Amino acid sequence: MEILQTREMAERPKGYLGPNLNPEGLKLRPVKLGDGVYALLANEMPKDNNGVVIGEKAALVIDAGINGAVARQIQQIVRSITDKPIRYLVNTTYHGDHTFGNAAFPPEVTILSSRRNKLGMSDLANEKARRSGNLRGNLAALDGVTEWRKPDVTFDSERLEVDLGGIVVELWYFGPGNAPGDTTVYVPSARVAWTGNYLMAQGVPPMLLEGGTAPYIASLERFRDTLDAERIVPGHGPMGAARPALENFIAYMREIHAHVRRAIDDGLDVDAAVAAFPMSSLLHPPAGVAPDPNMAAMAPHLHRLNVMAEYRALAGKHTQAKEK
Repeated sequence: MEILQTREMAERPKGYLGPNLNPEGLKLRPVKLGDGVYALLANEMPKDNNGVVIGEKAALVIDAGINGAVARQIQQIVRSITDKPIRYLVNTTYHGDHTFGNAAFPPEVTILSSRRNKLGMSDLANEKARRSGNLRGNLAALDGVTEWRKPDVTFDSERLEVDLGGIVVELWYFGPGNAPGDTTVYVPSARVAWTGNYLMAQGVPPMLLEGGTAPYIASLERFRDTLDAERIVPGHGPMGAARPALENFIAYMREIHAHVRRAIDDGLDVDAAVAAFPMSSLLHPPAGVAPDPNMAAMAPHLHRLNVMAEYRALAGKHTQAKEK
């Protein structure tokens, strides 16, 4: 069996505070984006967003939540919207806040994802330890997570299609980004893409957890050149316009790379490189959009993490992580 070799860093910058993934108080709000197409948006950013696509025959859910309670909330919302059965569940990443809820879906629900995401679901105890670092002390949220249900159907090629009856959902793999197997869920009829941890709204920083900027940029460019997406629903944070998010993200990645390359050439160590680039001007929401206080407070932490990750990627000194 192939083993996924993760490169997620164990290091974090001094004073780093990761995104709040504590599900306590999480309420998902359905927002209609097209016929049968709904975003399920978290009431508190940057907790996880989800989604549901409903056809004439069946419904498909995007991401399962961090535990059984969240997964059951998702299913209850879907039942309030439609009487069509949930037949499919897509995991956009292997990370536990998106997949620990898999086991709370009925066995007749087919779970779909990229093969690389499935390979990442190999060590439940380790993954729980990683995500526990962002639970703000609510470790009990993962007490009921005793089984890591893996995808039933995976794909290796760039696309997998699911026909729900009158509406087709496309699953895309463009290459590594936040994690090796990032899976994008695209509904062509609504021009909406669920991007998980792979692509955030304009001005919201990514997390370079498992590699540097070069493969990420190449992957994002393939997304940009392939999909005619108008809107994205990220795994965390606000929805956004697809093209501005992509261009902003790619420009930010190139900025990070150029800074770190100069820092290494100048002989700076990793801490000095992080300190020399305290914030990017690209990490602001578009004009006219008021920043969410939680997202704004998180941005400097993620930016410093990204500078450190790129430094380690270019220096060839990635280490495995203990927690997210």
